[in-house]
Amino acid sequence: MPASLGLRSDAVNDYLISYIRHITVHFLLDDSTRSMVKSWVMNSSTTNKVIDKVGNAADTVAAAAIVGTNVASNSPVAQVASSAVSPTFSPLYQQIKVLILQRLQSGEWKSGEMIPSEVELGNRFKVSQGTVRKAIDELAAENLVVRRQGKGTFVATHHEDHVQFRFLRLMPDDGQPKPGEKKIIEFKRLRAPAEIARLLSMKSGDSVVFVKRVMSFDGAPTILEELWLPGVTFKALTLERLNEYQGPMYGLFETEFGTRMIRATEQIRAASADDEVAQLLNVAQMSPLLSVERVSFTYGDKPVEVRRGLYVTHHHHYQNELN
Repeated sequence: MPASLGLRSDAVNDYLISYIRHITVHFLLDDSTRSMVKSWVMNSSTTNKVIDKVGNAADTVAAAAIVGTNVASNSPVAQVASSAVSPTFSPLYQQIKVLILQRLQSGEWKSGEMIPSEVELGNRFKVSQGTVRKAIDELAAENLVVRRQGKGTFVATHHEDHVQFRFLRLMPDDGQPKPGEKKIIEFKRLRAPAEIARLLSMKSGDSVVFVKRVMSFDGAPTILEELWLPGVTFKALTLERLNEYQGPMYGLFETEFGTRMIRATEQIRAASADDEVAQLLNVAQMSPLLSVERVSFTYGDKPVEVRRGLYVTHHHHYQNELN
């Protein structure tokens, strides 16, 4: 409650302490509903937590009143605040980030397209250019937009070189990552097994697309993968299209199915090659392999792919960056 309403300073302090205590409990509860840390996040999950709590804009307005900051009553942030139900606080630039993400999710700005300038966005959202810049800085750090010197800011696409390998963490020991050669072993539509359905937030028995393929680098089979995709989203995907497409698979999903992967989690274990795997990867039976299970998400934290891979690491290593 703002001090300007006539409350004593100790009452204001009690309000703020109570508010901070609520925030702490909220995040502890959030964490308790998610699986414990046993995977690496390819992209900031903060983006998805924030976009699912658009109502938090009300707290920006409330917080602005507490610290004496003005928020335009006709700004999108204030308009969103009118329907807010959660008391969780989020800084103003985070609210602008949410609004930009909403437009990316709705397709207002498509992959590869230039978004409005910081000045234009500031005018649209009734905030300063600096606030917009901070929001875009985070989006760029999360590889959702790309700044190009002298040209502007563009929606990131999986077709760009520096983005193509963001989800491929297997690196050659002697150089930079390079595109692999793919060979489809199996392609079919079937009903989702219970575990796959759970990971894709579907019902057991719902339609899924199953793809099994081998990825080779410099002619050496290196990755054996099984992919599971929601059947409704990828209804038009065919074996012929996969075989003829030469770019990154996520690029195909993005341009032809309107599904952009923005983050992923992975679980990594040690494994060994059974007879079938050994033949497909051209290694000795019982050879040590790296087992990687990935769940990839699009906007709104919606899972749209389960990928299980076995990696040969004779000349490659798994690389991750911890910030």
